[in-house]
Amino acid sequence: MVSHREFATAGKQPGLQVWRIENMDLKPVPKTLHGSFYTGDAYLLLATTAAPSYNIHMWLGDECSQDESGAAAIFSSQLDDFLGGGPVQYREVQNSESTTFVGYFRSGIKYQKGGVASGFQHVVTNDMNVKRLLHIKGRRAIRATEVDMSWSSFNKGDCFIIDLGKDVYQWCGSECNRFEKLKAAQVTIDIRDNERNGRAKLHVVNEGEEPEAIIQALGPKPNIAPGSQDDEKVDTSNKKKGALYMISDASGSMKVSAVAPSSPFKQAMLSLEECYILDNGVDKNIFVWKGPKANMSERKAAMSAGQKFIKDKGYSNKTQIQVLPAGAETTLFKQFFCDWRDKDETTGPSKAFTIGRIAKVEQVPFDASTLHSNKAMAAQHGMVDDGKGKVQIWRVENGDRVPVDPSQYGQFYGGDCYLILYSYIHGSREQHIIYTWQGLKCTQDELAASAFLTVQLDDSMGGSPVQVRVTQGLEPPHLMSLFQGKPMIIHSGGTSRKGGQSQTGSTRLFHIRQSSSRATRAVEAGATASSLNTNDVFVLKTPNALFVWRGVGASDEEMEAAKHVAGFLGGSASQVSEGKEPGDFWCALGGKKDYQTSKSLRNMIRPPRLFGCSNKTGRLSVEEVPGDFTQSDLATDDVMLLDTWDQIFLWVGNDANAEERTGAPKIAKEYVDSDPSGRRGLPITTIKQGAEPPTFTGWFQAWDTKMWETDPLERIRARF
Repeated sequence: MVSHREFATAGKQPGLQVWRIENMDLKPVPKTLHGSFYTGDAYLLLATTAAPSYNIHMWLGDECSQDESGAAAIFSSQLDDFLGGGPVQYREVQNSESTTFVGYFRSGIKYQKGGVASGFQHVVTNDMNVKRLLHIKGRRAIRATEVDMSWSSFNKGDCFIIDLGKDVYQWCGSECNRFEKLKAAQVTIDIRDNERNGRAKLHVVNEGEEPEAIIQALGPKPNIAPGSQDDEKVDTSNKKKGALYMISDASGSMKVSAVAPSSPFKQAMLSLEECYILDNGVDKNIFVWKGPKANMSERKAAMSAGQKFIKDKGYSNKTQIQVLPAGAETTLFKQFFCDWRDKDETTGPSKAFTIGRIAKVEQVPFDASTLHSNKAMAAQHGMVDDGKGKVQIWRVENGDRVPVDPSQYGQFYGGDCYLILYSYIHGSREQHIIYTWQGLKCTQDELAASAFLTVQLDDSMGGSPVQVRVTQGLEPPHLMSLFQGKPMIIHSGGTSRKGGQSQTGSTRLFHIRQSSSRATRAVEAGATASSLNTNDVFVLKTPNALFVWRGVGASDEEMEAAKHVAGFLGGSASQVSEGKEPGDFWCALGGKKDYQTSKSLRNMIRPPRLFGCSNKTGRLSVEEVPGDFTQSDLATDDVMLLDTWDQIFLWVGNDANAEERTGAPKIAKEYVDSDPSGRRGLPITTIKQGAEPPTFTGWFQAWDTKMWETDPLERIRARF
């Protein structure tokens, strides 16, 4: 078995590893530059989960040479071999990447001109002499492509980033819409926070308001071209057609023979002794499935068999290939079978599926005592240590930082911003993290001051701390663990300033949910029965009573955290179990209502999927939101489709146009009816922005009912 020296660290820790092919060798790309690709190069990526399970991606730039793409394919199969043949392998081509791939880079993918041959290196510098122009495309999968630094590259329909090193300008064309501006802002923030280590100034410029610096960089401004329609989008309603072929080398050379001309297929068609190609060329997808008992040469040749198949069929070279070992099949692949059963659900001999053991993601239980030795667990839970280091907290007040009384540590108010400095020893050195926590109801001035004070604090410590910006409701597990056994308590509004506290409501409800790292937080929710959730614990304070409500799926740790919250609210609490509530409990919440009762949040076998239905390109198209979606992925000018397997939701944004509103239900019906695994007739629930029921909001962690009251674009701009 060939083993490259770079493989020594491959897959040892959860997370993403990226290498570039340089002179037929592998060179690692620094973490802060993950998501930046030179268009003249080929790359190898390995994504590892804690189980462990692995995805290997080979990425090919538009201008990469035959030699480099050949080398990438060789390294890809060597790495697959090195990891025991269990990984899923993907072939990715610039601008046509899989949603799995795009999902790794939540703030977008950047394509840069050049490559190894022309001397371009992946180097992290605080290079302030950059001059480049990036063209931003896409609403869900965001791509920033470097284009010629000239006015002729611009059009009125898109956003562009004019990157001048110290100053980064986000330029918005007059025809470009709000959601596109929002997504472009994420790329701009990413350039500042990762490529420049927080040391660049961000500006927003609307077409026609260009400052002198831009005119100097680009010359006098001519007339800008109008926006262009994207007609690249393939119409996905062409009923996901597939054909199934068997690959064999019994005759001494690879032969492909037809098994079934069109989907849906039966799982029994896949023999464990063989390898197969599932041809979904109409959607630019090819799958190669490796039987666990197929011979070695067939299994090793899987990727090259897929590439040869694309050539023979005359398919576009943008076609994606996924190579799947038995037991690690992707959702996309399984959809072509009408009777697919995963090994957990299988009724037949379970032995056939044991090769897929590694694909089942084991949740690593969190154990603080093994944090230093168990790197996999630390990464899965985003924990640098057990949170027992030194904590200092300041509140932003009148443009300055004011120390918070340590007895108040762990209490956060939505009307405030805070700076939290965490110091810990790693090896023999002291390390620091600055968390900047920004409340959803704080003022613009405080947001600006919190960013300025963070940089000031960072500079005063020699620029070595890690900076983490946190928006209320999206706290990372490590931050939640700093309060040692006590939950982090988040008040929906108000402030902790002396004398500045606003009157809290007489009835208050706190939602307690445990994170994967066992840290808990209590978030103030709307005092109504629809806020309840069967998976969690709630504390209800009324003018004359205090209740702790325990949902059926709640944990003991959540109950433990409830004691702290009850203690803070004052009074002696009575315990209430789900289903046995007294009348005055429901009265205090304004009467009994439906709430999220699906226990499937606890153990998802099929992850939920979110799609956007939009006709911004001139015709109605559907696009999946890659990676872990959040509430801010719901585009208010689109209709969104949420698929939770046994239910389909259509969410209608307030600014969706008539065609999207009338066309989306047809798409949803077609989506369900054409699913080869037979979900025809599944209920489709249509809901409106601002009136979401708990059965929908329960799929989003930290759903914020007030989110739509402020403009999402203004909120992200505040981070500039």
